Amino acid sequence: MTNMMILSPRFLRVILVLSSFLFAYFTISQLPHNSNSSGDNGSVFSFSYEKEVDWSRFAYTQYATDRSYLCNSLMIFEALHRLGSKPDRVLLYASEFSLPQNHDSKESRMLRFAQENYGVKLKPIQVQLRGGDGAPWAKSYTKLLAFNQTEYDRVLNLDSDATLFQPMDELFLIPSSPVAMPRAYWKDPTEKPFTSALILVEPSAAQFARMVEAISDANPSTTFDMEIMNQIYGDTAQTIPHRPYTLLSGELRSNDHAAYIGGENEAWDAERILREAKYVHFSDWPIPKPWFEASKSVLEKAQPACAFDPSTGLHDDCRTRDLWLGLYEDFRLRRTNICSTAILDPRYGSLS
Repeated sequence: MTNMMILSPRFLRVILVLSSFLFAYFTISQLPHNSNSSGDNGSVFSFSYEKEVDWSRFAYTQYATDRSYLCNSLMIFEALHRLGSKPDRVLLYASEFSLPQNHDSKESRMLRFAQENYGVKLKPIQVQLRGGDGAPWAKSYTKLLAFNQTEYDRVLNLDSDATLFQPMDELFLIPSSPVAMPRAYWKDPTEKPFTSALILVEPSAAQFARMVEAISDANPSTTFDMEIMNQIYGDTAQTIPHRPYTLLSGELRSNDHAAYIGGENEAWDAERILREAKYVHFSDWPIPKPWFEASKSVLEKAQPACAFDPSTGLHDDCRTRDLWLGLYEDFRLRRTNICSTAILDPRYGSLS
């Protein structure tokens, strides 16, 4: 047994609290985030609410189909807990994960840690899988089970391959609509598709029946959760402004930011954009997801170039590059700290 395994639960919890401050070392975490967007996009969702809101009617949902995504979900719940979010937190997890107190699997430990430390409500589900190629998106239909959480008036599902910088409690109070989503601003502007990275749902038996039918009819080679959501709700969904609610990490590598900013009149300022962003979704091809390590050659080729600095006459303004690298380093550090703490927590016995 290692020394780590015999540390007291209190000491491990102290480590976890301290670790949340460590990533302040990285550039992205030094940015002062606030809930007010500098543009007009987010102002429609500014609410003044007090004690009369019954937050138990609402829930953030996550779904976990394997250990990697369970760890990612744990990170989202840690952020919601740390940021003081008010609605419930629900994890839809693959039923084959064992939860009994005497079970020693890593999945079981992370589930219990989420329940005991972040107040997460655990719900075993059957993974919705189409196709057999092992691709992560083959299981993405599972997120559509959010429509079946009928004990809540509204649920907000966030993809877990992301960093949550600010809670989104205000979205639960926007005008009623069966579904609300941001536009996939990086796609063809003439088509204006929605992204399923963030879905606000009013669960009901009728809407869930539509999802079940759509999943059953889906072509597993071409039709996944995003395509289903656009097929069914593309003409009727309420639009959540992508700014500040959904920013792709790849936006920092782009040379054209008009689609995200919303026009040509505003100058791109990566620091300001990240200050206002509530949620950054990692999408950066050919860079892999942040829990996988990119090769040095791929990283050097893909990372944002340093900009020209008139004061020096050199391309040595590397702030955007450092912010982009900081997003990835921040994610990796938190992932190691949070998930390792959950797995090694001695309250659940020795890890065999």
